[in-house]
Amino acid sequence: MFSGLAKSLFGSSNDRYVASIRKIVDKINAFEPAMQALDDAALQAQTPTFRDRLIAGETLDDILPEAFATVREAAVRTLGMRHFDVQMIGGIVMHRGEIAEMGTGEGKTLVATLAAYLNALEGKGVHVVTVNDYLARRDAEWMGQVYGFLGLTTGIIVPNLNELQRRDAYGSDITYATNNELGFDYLRDNMKFDRQQMVHRTFNFAIVDEVDSILIDEARTPLIISGPTDDKSELYIRVNEIVHHLVEEDFEKDEKSKSINLTEDGTEHVERLLEDAGLLQGSNLYDIENTQVVHHVNQALKAIQMFRIDTDYIVKDGKVVIIDEFTGRMMDGRRWSDGLHQAVEAKEGVQIEPENQTLASITFQNYFRMYPKLSGMTGTAATEAAEFFDIYKMNVVNIPTNRPIARVDDEDEFYKNIADKFGAIAKTIRAANERGQPVLVGTVSIEKSELLSSYLKEEGVAHSILNARFHENEAHIVAQAGRTGAVTIATNMAGRGTDIKLGGNEEFRINDELSDVPEGAERDAAIARITAEVAAEREAVKAAGGLFVLATERHESRRIDNQLRGRSGRQGDPGLSKFYLCLDDDLLRIFGPDTLFSKMMNKNLEDGEAIGSKWLSKAIETAQKKVEARNYDIRKQVVEYDNVMNDQRKVIYEQRGEIIDSETVDEVMVAMRAETVNAIIADACPPGSYPEQWNIEQMKERTLNILDLSPPIDDWMQEDAVDAEIFEERIQAQADAVAAEKAGQVDAETWKGIEKSVLLQTLDHHWKEHLATLDALRQVVFLRAYAQKQPINEYKQEAFALFERMLSNIREDVTRTVARIDLRFEEPEAMPLPDLPDFLTTHIDPFTGDDNSADIDGGELGVIANTLPPMQSPRPDLPEGENPYAALDISRNAPCPCGSGRKYKHCHGAI
Repeated sequence: MFSGLAKSLFGSSNDRYVASIRKIVDKINAFEPAMQALDDAALQAQTPTFRDRLIAGETLDDILPEAFATVREAAVRTLGMRHFDVQMIGGIVMHRGEIAEMGTGEGKTLVATLAAYLNALEGKGVHVVTVNDYLARRDAEWMGQVYGFLGLTTGIIVPNLNELQRRDAYGSDITYATNNELGFDYLRDNMKFDRQQMVHRTFNFAIVDEVDSILIDEARTPLIISGPTDDKSELYIRVNEIVHHLVEEDFEKDEKSKSINLTEDGTEHVERLLEDAGLLQGSNLYDIENTQVVHHVNQALKAIQMFRIDTDYIVKDGKVVIIDEFTGRMMDGRRWSDGLHQAVEAKEGVQIEPENQTLASITFQNYFRMYPKLSGMTGTAATEAAEFFDIYKMNVVNIPTNRPIARVDDEDEFYKNIADKFGAIAKTIRAANERGQPVLVGTVSIEKSELLSSYLKEEGVAHSILNARFHENEAHIVAQAGRTGAVTIATNMAGRGTDIKLGGNEEFRINDELSDVPEGAERDAAIARITAEVAAEREAVKAAGGLFVLATERHESRRIDNQLRGRSGRQGDPGLSKFYLCLDDDLLRIFGPDTLFSKMMNKNLEDGEAIGSKWLSKAIETAQKKVEARNYDIRKQVVEYDNVMNDQRKVIYEQRGEIIDSETVDEVMVAMRAETVNAIIADACPPGSYPEQWNIEQMKERTLNILDLSPPIDDWMQEDAVDAEIFEERIQAQADAVAAEKAGQVDAETWKGIEKSVLLQTLDHHWKEHLATLDALRQVVFLRAYAQKQPINEYKQEAFALFERMLSNIREDVTRTVARIDLRFEEPEAMPLPDLPDFLTTHIDPFTGDDNSADIDGGELGVIANTLPPMQSPRPDLPEGENPYAALDISRNAPCPCGSGRKYKHCHGAI
C-alpha cells in the first residue's frame, strides 16, 4: 500500500530517471535554432570539430547535446524526419549502455542514429546489430544517408561477402550487421593464420536492435563452427561389438525420453570388455582419459537399445535415413548429432560417414559481453529486465510514447476446444473485414496458420499468410497490413522491424507500383494519387477502429504477446487487441486435465460458448511467469557451462593473437622445449626418489620419441654424482643445439615462418580436440548428480584438468615436430600457412527449429564453401627487375599493393 502511495506521489524509479534525462533534452533543444541556421557545409563541418574537441580532452557526454542536435538537423535535411523529444531520451539511454524500451512505431531505427553517431566520433567503430540481413541492408541504406551527410562511413555485414568486403565494412565508422554474422566472423578470425586476413577490429560499442530477440530468445543455443573429423569408423565398429555383449542387467533405459544409462554391474562389464580390446586407459571407465570412450559407449548403447530400424530410421541404398516421428516421412540429408548417427551406421554395418566436430563455438552472451559498452532497443524488454541486468549488466528504461496510447486491450476469451475457438475467430475476422477494419492475426506456428486459413476460406474472407521466417517480400505485405479490410496471418515473430501504418505504407506502395515508371510528370501525378489514396484510406481505417490485432493463443513468454499487441496503436492511432484461448493450447495444458481450471471450463461451457475473466487472465500470466523462469534457467545453464569454456577460449585466442603478431616466436619455442625436457625428467625421476628407483627406460624412450635424441644416459648413470638436474641440463643443451642447427640450414625469415606455422597448427589441432572432449564431458557429467555432486562444479574441475593436459600436449607436440622436421630446399619461399577448412556454421532457432546461421544457403546441412581468397596468390608476372611500386613508401611488412596476399618484402619488394 505504501509503495503504491509513494509511486503515485513521486512516480516510479523509471519515471524519475526519465525526468532527469529531460534536462539534457532541453539542452539539445536549445541548440536546435543554431543548427537550423547553418548551411549544409557548416553543418557537415561539425563532425571534424567534434573530433578535435574529443582529442583536446572533452568527453562524449560533454559534446552530447550539440552532437544530438546536429544529427536531428541532418535527419531533417536528408530524410525529412525530425527526432521527437522522447526519441532523444532513447538516444541518451542507448549512449549510456542501457536498453531503451520503446513502443512499436516510435522510430527506434531513427533513434539509433543518435548514439551511433556520437560514439563513432571516437573512430573506434560502432556496430548496429539486427536480427536479419534484410533489416541490416535496409537500415544501413536508410540511416546511412544521415551518416554520409555528416561525413561518416557506413558498412554492412550480411551473408556471402568476401574477406575484403567484410574487412572494409568493419573498418567503417558505423557497421550494420546481423548477430550471427558478427559471431561467426569472430570465430573465423580466430582460426586464421595472419592478422591481415582478420576482418574484425577491436570491440568498442554495439547497439542491438530487437535486443530481447537476440540476447534472450536466440541465446539458448551457441554459435558453432564445425568441420569433418578424422576417420573414427574403426572405433565405432569396435565399440559397437563391445556393446553388443552387454545384457539387460547392464543398463537401465527410459523409453519415453529415449535415455539409457549403465548400471554399476554394467560399468564393470564394459570396463573388462574395453580392457580386453585395448581401448581403456587405466582401470576406471570414468577417468578423464576415457571421456571420449564413455561418450562412444553411451551413443552405441543408445543406438542398439533405443533406436529401431523401420521405426526411427531405415537403411536405404547403404545409408541410414532418419524417419520423422511426427510425419513418418524420410528425412534425407538430416543426421543425428554427437556421433549417434555414426553409432547407428556401425550397428547396421553400413559405411560410416565422418561426423562433424566442433572447431569453434561461442554463446551470444559471451560474444556480446566482449563489447566495453553494449546497449539495445526493443518494444518489449521489461519482463526480462532481471535477466538483462544479471547476464549483461544492462538496465531497461521504459521510454514514454510520443503520443498517448489509444489502443483498447480486450480481455482474453476462453473456449473449450480448438474448433470452437477457431470458429469464433473466423466469425470475428469476417465481421471486422466487412466493416473495413484491418486485422493482423498472430499464430504460434505455421500449422496453426494453415488451419485458421481453412476456416477463413469457409467464411469467404480473403487473407494473406506469412511464414515465421522474415523475408523482404514479407516486409512489403506487413507494411500494407493496415489497409482497409486487410487480413494478414503471421507467426508472432514475422515482420518485425516494419511498421504497420493505417491506410497502408505510402513509400512501399510507390516503390511497388511505380518501379517501372520513369521520373517525370507521369510519375509525379501517380505519386500524388497514391498519397491522396493513402490519406483517405487512413481516415476510413481510423473510423473503423484502427488495426485489430487478434492472437490465436498465448505464447509461453509475455514478451512475445506484448510484441504482437504493440503492433496496433502506433503514434496515438486507435486500435484493438484481443487473445483467444482454449484448453488445447500448449500453455493451458500446463494446468493439466484434472485441475480445477479445466473442470470448471468443461462443466460450465457449452459448445461454442466463451467466457472472459480477469481471474483466468491472471492465472495465465502466472503460468507464463513460471515458463519464463524455466527458460531463464535453461539459458543460465548454457552460460554457466560456456563460461568455463570462455575462460579457456580467451587464453587460447590471446595466445594465438600474440603468436600471430610476434615477429619471432624463438622465446616461446625455447620455453616449450625446456618445459618438455623438465616433464620428461620429472616423470622418470620423481622428486625425492633414489637413482635406482628412476625409470631410465622411459626416459630414453620419451627422449627419442619427442626430442629425436639418444643421449648416453647409461654412461651418465655410472658417474659419481648422479643428479636429475644435470640430466635435464645436458638433454636441454643437446635439444637446443639440434634446433639451432636446423635453424641455421635456412634463412632467419623462413625459420620464423616455420616455427610460427608449427605453433599455430599444433595449437589449433589440440584446441579442436579439447572442444570435442568438453562436448562429450558435458553430456556425461550430469550423471554425477546421482552421487550428490553438482554437475557444473564437476565440469569446472575436470575441464580445468583437461585444459592443463592440453597445454602440456601442445608443448610436447610442438617440441616433437620441430625436432623431427625435415627441411627441404626446393622452395626458397617461407613455409605457406594453410587455408581454413570448409566448415558448417550452425545456430538453430529455439522456437522454429530453423537454421538461422544466415551464411550461404547450402541446403539442409548449411554447408559453407571456403569463399576466402587464397592466402598467397600468385604474383603478377613482370619483366625481370621491374618493381612498379619502388617509388612508393611501403613498409616491408605491409601487404603488397599488387593484391597477391603476400607481404611486400616477399613479393615485389623482393625484386
